Amino acid sequence: MKLIIVRHGETEWNVQNKATGQLDSPLTPKGIRQAYAIADRLRRLSFTSFYSSELGRAVQTANIIAEVCGKKVMIDPQLREWNMGIFQGLTVSEMHQKFPQERQDYERIGYEYVIPEGESLRQCRDRAFRVMNAIAQRHPDETVVVITHGCVLMGFFEMVLGLPPGNSWRFQLYNANICTFEYVNGCWSLIVWNDVSHLEQMETVTA
Repeated sequence: MKLIIVRHGETEWNVQNKATGQLDSPLTPKGIRQAYAIADRLRRLSFTSFYSSELGRAVQTANIIAEVCGKKVMIDPQLREWNMGIFQGLTVSEMHQKFPQERQDYERIGYEYVIPEGESLRQCRDRAFRVMNAIAQRHPDETVVVITHGCVLMGFFEMVLGLPPGNSWRFQLYNANICTFEYVNGCWSLIVWNDVSHLEQMETVTA
């Protein structure tokens, strides 16, 4: 099967460099234009099933695509973003000010650190891999589109490529990008990463 994974369009908190996590922030006007650009591209592809995270920014992106492509969106809560707990809604400097010890612990421990009231990057990565495998096994020999979030996509990417945990930062990941993976005989392979060619007519792309 072929899995096309899309990161949602730009949000207000993306622009403000705030950690959104499992809170929410609406798409900016630019993010809405990005969603329509994705929709126009996907409209020319043949895909059978369409999934989205339940978080508003993903659903907003998915609903635009569904309208243009004539598809029904299936919501899967396991596609939601990394739960950043007490850090959600804050910039990095605000995290240091409000939760200095917890932020230091996160920076020291990293991947395994379970953020208070949230989860670790390992837990997010494991969840991402489980949900993508479940979708693949549910839709053999199909092409499926999934709307999700940056950390979920990065975690899945690391698992597919066998990268050491926490090393996906070396690979750029823009809002409203398209990534394509293939699942054959129980194994994943990467076909396309961070494709934003559908945004060429827009002024810039936003990480």
